[in-house]
Amino acid sequence: MSTVNTFLPGQWLGMVGGGQLARMFCYAAHRMGYKVAILDPDQASPAGAVADKHICASYDDSAALLQLAELCPAITTEFENVPAQSLIRLAELSRVTPSGEAVSVVQDRIREKQFIAKAGVPVVPYCAVHSIEDLLNAEASLFPGILKAARFGYDGKGQARVQTKQEAIEAFANFGQVACVLEALQPLEDEISVVVARALDGSTAIYTPSHNQHRDGILAVSTAANPCRLTDYHQQAQTAAVAIAESLDYYGVMCVEFFILADGTLLANEVAPRPHNSGHFTIEACLSSQFEQQVRVMAGLPLGSSQELQSSTMFNVLGDMWFNAEDDYIEPNWPALLAVPGVYLHLYGKAEARKGRKMGHVTLLAPNAKQLQAKAQQVADILGFDWYE
Repeated sequence: MSTVNTFLPGQWLGMVGGGQLARMFCYAAHRMGYKVAILDPDQASPAGAVADKHICASYDDSAALLQLAELCPAITTEFENVPAQSLIRLAELSRVTPSGEAVSVVQDRIREKQFIAKAGVPVVPYCAVHSIEDLLNAEASLFPGILKAARFGYDGKGQARVQTKQEAIEAFANFGQVACVLEALQPLEDEISVVVARALDGSTAIYTPSHNQHRDGILAVSTAANPCRLTDYHQQAQTAAVAIAESLDYYGVMCVEFFILADGTLLANEVAPRPHNSGHFTIEACLSSQFEQQVRVMAGLPLGSSQELQSSTMFNVLGDMWFNAEDDYIEPNWPALLAVPGVYLHLYGKAEARKGRKMGHVTLLAPNAKQLQAKAQQVADILGFDWYE
């Protein structure tokens, strides 16, 4: 590879998207001396409140894209549903990581699964669904299963559990007969995710896998174990994540989610072409966070160390925590939470708490599993959160 141009502190970095991931990116970039411009259509976006410049326009606005590219020599994105063509257009003038071509693959669940399998990583048994006939011809082994819209689904949206072909046909109709994938339900033993950063020179930094608990399709709890206790399947997941990044010719930070089956089989579920909710522990628990790595890749700097300093648990703070059983609006007890040593509160600056809305997260650190579990229970009791290991 040719010599990589380095963009030094003081220069501008661009971000397509203005949500909480972009907000945390701004914090990392500012700490390292960079200025940040974001492109987002929401005037009250979380990142817009902290960025140095907010270009308030749609993600495919030609004038806005040109303005961002002329200002910023390096640009990235905070979410996978940005128009891939916008990233391709930005790349005509600026360094864009990840590329629009790489993002376009993981925007479509059908292409994504085909690509992961081609990279030599096993995936959940599935079939592509473009018509009712595809469901009628689906293998019986795919039922019961989950029907997922191929595009624009996240946090459990655009998904339906189906027991029979008839239920799948009804769900397909409810989705508007858009392209879908039908995945066979699996006997899950665990769900883990691996965040990996890949630099422009091809080097990688891999984080400790996170054990994840989802509720209603939304990540609720993520625990990163001490690296000394990594199992064989954790190490297999790390190797698989790097293989996928290399096959995608991916540069930047990405997360791969995996299923661990009852018999120990490792299956890749999906790829997020950006920092990930399950990687928020890296802000306090690691020498270099996933957001710092994002800055380093964009700027052409060497990757930082992904070494974990302590074990951690992360709780997503949803808008539900502002409401009691009677649906009365009550602010969570932040003073009690922050009285617990080793607890870090991140609120995303969203004006209104709504049920199911990601309002922030809490990370807690401890030197060993026993202390971490006790602290997690203490924090869960304060937040009124039904925590379980």
